[in-house]
Amino acid sequence: MTADHVTAAAGADTAIPHLAPDWLVRTEVGLCPCGCIGRRRKGTAVAKTLQGGADLVRHAVFSDDAASRAGLLQRIDARVKVVSLLGLLVVAAFVRTLPVLAGMYVAAVLVAMASGLSVRFFLARVWLFVPVFTGIVVLPATLNLVTPGRIVVPLGTWFGGQVGLTSEGLESAGLIVMRVALSISLVVLLTATTPWSRILAALRSLFLPATVVLVLSMAYRYLFHLLTSVTDMYTARRARTVGADSEVRSSRRFVAASAGALFGKSHALSEEVYLAMVARGYRGDARLMQPARLRITDVLWCVACLAVALLVVWSDGVVG
Repeated sequence: MTADHVTAAAGADTAIPHLAPDWLVRTEVGLCPCGCIGRRRKGTAVAKTLQGGADLVRHAVFSDDAASRAGLLQRIDARVKVVSLLGLLVVAAFVRTLPVLAGMYVAAVLVAMASGLSVRFFLARVWLFVPVFTGIVVLPATLNLVTPGRIVVPLGTWFGGQVGLTSEGLESAGLIVMRVALSISLVVLLTATTPWSRILAALRSLFLPATVVLVLSMAYRYLFHLLTSVTDMYTARRARTVGADSEVRSSRRFVAASAGALFGKSHALSEEVYLAMVARGYRGDARLMQPARLRITDVLWCVACLAVALLVVWSDGVVG
């Protein structure tokens, strides 16, 4: 090849980018000169509720990421955790003083940190639903109309009498909310640090009837399929919707129309889940590839839980 040919080829190569549009040779994706036309439509309340609720339950119930970490509770046998945490639940049910319950709750948070659980994740799972709703339910009991006592937060005069929050009502409400929060914390510690299969195997080894274990395992799988069905139904409906429509009216119609269909679909799905499990030879006996064995760490954990229970009972008697 001569020098003229090389120069001509080089000139042709350099001329190609000039013939291409500017948006094609840019390093980043370019937009048309008109830019973004219109406005982005936000998701409806129904879509956000369905998607957020499904993601939350799916992450909270079906995630085994925390159970696979090398933490404190992950090293304890599932049977030992079930018995010990159940004993602590019984002890917490009989505690009558708020400081002792608060101390047990702080201890539960420390155990969660030692088990590799995020504090934010742990607190969100505990305080997101039940304790908050419990506080709303027991809120009327804090008024002097329900619980007479010394008014510490006056709310004015209603119906010819002074109304306010009493110290006795606030203490009773705090006791109930803290007891519920502690109970949920102990359950979360068990479910977050133990795979579901090991929990079922532990319950079966503790002489729980096979029928109960079968129902629990079916409910676990059925809940996952139900959440998937709800989100798929809403996504399919939105994909078939053509034309502008009121988001509020559309969401209301979807809720009203899908309630009956979801009930029938869930009933049929429950039978399919049961038949699929029976076809695979499942009879309610949860079996593991590696049999669980008690170790010295399990014995030490039992001793520690027993010492904590005795300390809680003694502290509750002293404080009370």
